[in-house]
Amino acid sequence: MATAHTQSYDSSLDKVLHKRSDLHLLRKIWHISTGSIGLYFFSHGSLDQQSWAFIVLAIALAGFVMDITRARFAGVNQIVIKLMGPLMRRSEKEGLSGLPFYALGVSLSLFFYSKDIALLSVMFLVFSDPLSSFFGVLYGKDKIVPNKSLQGAVAGFFTCYLITLFYTMNHVTISYNILIFAIVGGVIGSLSELVSAFNVDDNLTIPVLSGLGLTVMNYFIPVFI
Repeated sequence: MATAHTQSYDSSLDKVLHKRSDLHLLRKIWHISTGSIGLYFFSHGSLDQQSWAFIVLAIALAGFVMDITRARFAGVNQIVIKLMGPLMRRSEKEGLSGLPFYALGVSLSLFFYSKDIALLSVMFLVFSDPLSSFFGVLYGKDKIVPNKSLQGAVAGFFTCYLITLFYTMNHVTISYNILIFAIVGGVIGSLSELVSAFNVDDNLTIPVLSGLGLTVMNYFIPVFI
C-alpha cells in the first residue's frame, strides 16, 4: 500500500506531466530542436557515420540505464522528473521514456543504412513525428488505429513527402524518379508512424522502418546510386 508521502508525491508529478492526448508543444519543440542540432553536427562534422552511430547508441544505452534506475529508486525518479518533467508524459513517470528509443532508432539507422537514406529516415523522425502528433491532436477526428487519426497520418505523409522531395532535389540529378520516390517515401514514413499504435515506440519504428522501406524502394527506383 502506498504511503501518504508517496500518494502526495504522485499527485504532484501529475501536475507537470502531460497525457499522450495533450498538445504538449514544449515536447514537440524539444524533439525538433535537439534532432535538428544533431542533424547539423552529423552533416557538418568531421566524424564518420559509424562513429556517430556508436555515439548515439551510447546515449540510448545511458537512457535505458537511467530509466531502469529511476524505476527502482524513487529519489532518483523525483530528481529526473523535477528536471525533465515538463518534457515527459504521465506514462513515462515510472516506465521507459522516449529518449532511449529515439537514440536507439537513430543509431540503428546510422548503422544499417546508407548516409542519404539514414538522413532521410532520421529527418522523418525529427519532423514528421511531432507534426503528425500536432495535427492529430488538434484535428484528429477520424481514428484509423488506436491513438492514430487519418488527419495525423495525412500530415505525416506530406511532411515525409516534402522532406524526401527537397532532399533528393538537392542531392541527386533531377528526374521523374524523384517525384515517385518522394510520394512513396511519404507513404512509407506515414505507415512507419502508424505501426507505433501497436505498443511499439514510434521513436524506434519511424527511423528503422522508414530506412528499410527507403532502402528497398531505392533498389527498384534508383535515386541514390
